[in-house]
Amino acid sequence: MFTLAHLSDPHLPPLPWPGVLPLLGKRALGYLNWKRQRERIHRRDILDRIVADMQAHAPNHTACTGDLINISLPNEYGPAAAWLGTLGAARDVSLVPGNHDAYVPAFADAPVKYWGDYSRGDDGASFPFLRKRGQLALIGVSSAVPTAPLMASGRVGAAQLARLPELLSQAEGEGLFRVVLIHHPPRRKTGHHKRLLDANELRALLAQHGAELVLHGHDHINSVEVLDTLRRPLQMIGVPSASASEVSEEAAGYNLYRIDGEPGRWNVEAISRGLRGTTIVETGRKTFIV
Repeated sequence: MFTLAHLSDPHLPPLPWPGVLPLLGKRALGYLNWKRQRERIHRRDILDRIVADMQAHAPNHTACTGDLINISLPNEYGPAAAWLGTLGAARDVSLVPGNHDAYVPAFADAPVKYWGDYSRGDDGASFPFLRKRGQLALIGVSSAVPTAPLMASGRVGAAQLARLPELLSQAEGEGLFRVVLIHHPPRRKTGHHKRLLDANELRALLAQHGAELVLHGHDHINSVEVLDTLRRPLQMIGVPSASASEVSEEAAGYNLYRIDGEPGRWNVEAISRGLRGTTIVETGRKTFIV
């Protein structure tokens, strides 16, 4: 049995004082939003407790689906790299970036520059990447692109969409359980300012080539959507922010997936754990076969 942990959207607090010049443009609105709202929501003590609880369950691998930081300040990336190190070695942690990690055009490539060891395939390639761990194939897709003020949308892009079928087919041919990691949920219907702009193209690709599981973040809530594919229904599952206090829409949490079986009959036990009051407890459990 292979145990995969999934957490997302830590939005690492505290946000450092950026100085005046870096606040020009979109960052100014992001900083204001942090001071007015997000500063109360995202707490480091909660994040540390979530990570400690997750590590107590000794997962074989950890997936993090982005938004490590907040407004892509130069001095946010180093502390985020240090935090990634507390999750585990780069071989044992797979990362895809979120929109806050590439908040402004000047730092669009910063996630790969600072955290690239966590986002490279076994062949050294970046997005989309393929990592084989036990009976799992972790396929990482980046939807992180800089956007205009008040926008938090994402895009996979033509190059990644062209490469994905090859990776999905390769992993299927090797009899692996394919887990697609992406920050933005590939939903058909979502708010325009937050949506994945090429969700329909990605959904069509997944429907044709298949996968066993899609894990995402971005919404800061537990969510499940089932996509019909040519092979079998595909579960696309999101988690809350890993640092969210109970003043947010949904308090901090993460998921554990215990995966066993063989191609055509994989047994998956999905366990949700999250903050309730002052403790981290199990908040849900379900099993399914893919």
